[in-house]
Amino acid sequence: MDQNLYSRAHILGTLDATAKWDVIVIGGGATGLGVALDSVSRGFKTLLLEQVDYSKGTSSRSTKLVHGGVRYLAQGNIDLVKEALYERGLLAKNAPHLVKNQDFVIPSYRWWDGYYYTIGLKVYDFLAGKLSLGKSKHLNKAKTIERLSTLKQQGLYGGVLYKDGQFDDSRLAVNIAQTCLEMGATLLNHFKVEDLLQDENGTITGVSAKDAETGQTYSFKSDLVINATGVFTDEILRMEDPDAKKTVVPSQGVHLVFDKSYLPGDDAIMIPKTTDGRVLFAVPWHDKVLVGTTDTNLDDHSLEPRAQKQEIEFILKTFNNYLNKPVSRNDVRSIFAGLRPLAAPKDESEKTKEISRSHKVIVSKTGLVTITGGKWTTFRRMAQDTINKAITIGKLPKRPCKTKNLAIHGAMPIHNRENHMYIYGTDQEGIAALIADDPSLGEKLHPRLPFVKAEVVWAARYEMARTVEDVLARRVRALFLDADAAIRMAPQVAELLAGELDRSEDWQEQQSNTFTAMAKHYCIKYN
Repeated sequence: MDQNLYSRAHILGTLDATAKWDVIVIGGGATGLGVALDSVSRGFKTLLLEQVDYSKGTSSRSTKLVHGGVRYLAQGNIDLVKEALYERGLLAKNAPHLVKNQDFVIPSYRWWDGYYYTIGLKVYDFLAGKLSLGKSKHLNKAKTIERLSTLKQQGLYGGVLYKDGQFDDSRLAVNIAQTCLEMGATLLNHFKVEDLLQDENGTITGVSAKDAETGQTYSFKSDLVINATGVFTDEILRMEDPDAKKTVVPSQGVHLVFDKSYLPGDDAIMIPKTTDGRVLFAVPWHDKVLVGTTDTNLDDHSLEPRAQKQEIEFILKTFNNYLNKPVSRNDVRSIFAGLRPLAAPKDESEKTKEISRSHKVIVSKTGLVTITGGKWTTFRRMAQDTINKAITIGKLPKRPCKTKNLAIHGAMPIHNRENHMYIYGTDQEGIAALIADDPSLGEKLHPRLPFVKAEVVWAARYEMARTVEDVLARRVRALFLDADAAIRMAPQVAELLAGELDRSEDWQEQQSNTFTAMAKHYCIKYN
């Protein structure tokens, strides 16, 4: 791999070579990265700018499911389910190192539940068509207990087994960013768009952006600027029109992470009806169990949303209703909160869980193109629709979409997921070579987690990691798996990064302190 391709200094040095871009994408989450990939793969000169890091916001805080959405089926949103199931199949094919076929069990505590969910999931299977991951089936009580040994057995009638996808969200984001760079796009994280450039008629002609590391401001020209900023959509729209109406409302989803002993098998649990009307998942993920999510309306949004006490209690209580081995606050390894950018309701009667998750592409009078809504599973289709819209309105010449069968960086079939390195796919060899050259890089960063020093070096050289948080939150997932362990790793990671990025001891200390202050919000003892 050519290290220059991913080097910030090299990328900054090439900016002057492009006087005008075909496409500028604001936002480096699932949607923005998808748009950049669709754009560059069609041969358009593409620039993506992300204010913090790839998938820093919502896109690293999902329930880690690549799914059609059983809940949307219950709401009768057949088209959305069908589209998502199709995209699930493509993603499993294009990023097989990160997407796996996951068995889910819906436990039945009322005799009719088994029949009801079996019928519903047969429809789910049917809608998946040729890209189905396998058939759903009814399980008797003994089989359900065999699969879920920690499940509460009192009153249990049986269960329904179905298959869906499971993945690592921010690892996929990083791999999409690498794919974009390899195809010729220019991507910069820690680069904040501060204003939209407009001509005398008010038409958008580009953006003004600041490099967060140097403080230098740049102007980039393009006839097509795409706003793919999720919960920050309205901030960009207000740059264009200070009186712009609210288009997005943040809805908070919280997840708790526990040790694997609370769900020791390979199966996930889907709890179809909770007291707040959402579904709750308990999913095996990186040798831990991730349980969520909630649905809390917020008036405000931030880069680091915090779980509310009642959300933590709700998840603990609901999960305990289904366990014969109860969990308590002390068992929580990590808490993370994410914000769904849902369409602002037309009136107060709309609840966030009833607002459609389908995406919309909006074109402003100034020519700004905004993509809102959607979910990780449909990121590719959202991007396709966005670039197609830009072609329809005459902003780009007509060229066909190329992403249906486009392999993502690292793609390779994985037969054994025992070793945590599988998430790197084809890059496993490169990390192994680093360790062969310097065996000390094979040392673990913390005894409770599998991550090693070589992964930090790799993240800095080939994955555009610039801060301790970039590494511990999104390159290796330590912060999301065991927040206390992540805090203890921070000084070592800062030292390794400083060596790679040529930074001072002061920088190391400041990085460790900044990360620790942020990471405390992920620890149960501070919540």
